[in-house]
Amino acid sequence: MSASQRAKGVTVTSGAAGAVTSSAAGAVTSSAAEKYSSDQQVRWCPGCGDYSILKQVESVLAQHGRPKEEIVFISGIGCSSRFPYYLDTFGMHSIHGRAPAIASGMRSVQPDLSVWLITGDGDSLSIGGNHLIHLLRRNVDLNVLLFNNEIYGLTKGQYSPSSPEGAISRSSPMGSTDHPFNPLALSKGADATFIARSMDRDPKHLREMLQRADAHRGTSLLEIYQNCNVFNDGAFEVFTEKATKPLNTVFVEHGKPLLFANGTKGIKLDGMTPVAVDFSNGGASANDLWVHDERDSFKADILVRLFDDPRKKDALPRPFGVFYVNERSTHEAKMNAQVALAKQKKGDGDLDALLRGENVWTIA
Repeated sequence: MSASQRAKGVTVTSGAAGAVTSSAAGAVTSSAAEKYSSDQQVRWCPGCGDYSILKQVESVLAQHGRPKEEIVFISGIGCSSRFPYYLDTFGMHSIHGRAPAIASGMRSVQPDLSVWLITGDGDSLSIGGNHLIHLLRRNVDLNVLLFNNEIYGLTKGQYSPSSPEGAISRSSPMGSTDHPFNPLALSKGADATFIARSMDRDPKHLREMLQRADAHRGTSLLEIYQNCNVFNDGAFEVFTEKATKPLNTVFVEHGKPLLFANGTKGIKLDGMTPVAVDFSNGGASANDLWVHDERDSFKADILVRLFDDPRKKDALPRPFGVFYVNERSTHEAKMNAQVALAKQKKGDGDLDALLRGENVWTIA
């Protein structure tokens, strides 16, 4: 562990979630990733899942090798939104829920920048919900990392828009009566062009999803299950612990069948209804399984809600991976084309004339 890591309170051990070490071709070393770290002391709680996410983002930045001056991180309010302080890039810690508006403006006028938006389930799905859905439908070319810990951590443990019904919290001592948002279903409904899910305790998969998100041209939405070990510890442990992970997770890959339980079970479609099948009883074969196509919009609608049907909740695993990709024009590409056309027709334009409009009259 380097001196800079000790100063930041980061604990990195061999094989730990935050480690970035490899000598393989194209891999990133710890020192290469550290050049994107700032000199600020990291102030997340010890054991917070945000540490792992930070290290994987640093790793992806280092792998791409883009100059720090061409990268900007913009955040709202919340534990996750401290992110810009900890990276030696341009950044802005903005206001609650409004990071999408600020990031959209930044990307629209600075087309050469790599723009990342860091937000949490409270910041993006509550006060920022309206901004998020319009960012997604406009398809601004930037990356959204949505840290979902199903709780308000910064304000000390109130239930959030993604907390499950019945959640006991400081603001719901008898259990939340609110029905929660499904962030990826919300994103799909807003016509997002890249939808994916990963988790803080699977660094290899998280790094792959960050790379895929950054390579996408348009708004990429990556939901990251992030453990808040103070106010909502263990919310996702069924998906992260060795004993329970195989039965409760399915990692989707384009062109491959949906398999889980170490390959002994899979998911098929009975019409448009997903059904879990067990190969051990001889009732199904791999040829019967749902083969993932990340370009299939209709199946993506099913996939993002795979665990929402209460009749299937005990039988179907939680999906992780890239659910949906759609290549369509970005907001700034269409905007810049329109500006160029206007200049071709009218030159640089006249702001006063534009404000006056076409219907004017003179009062004698």
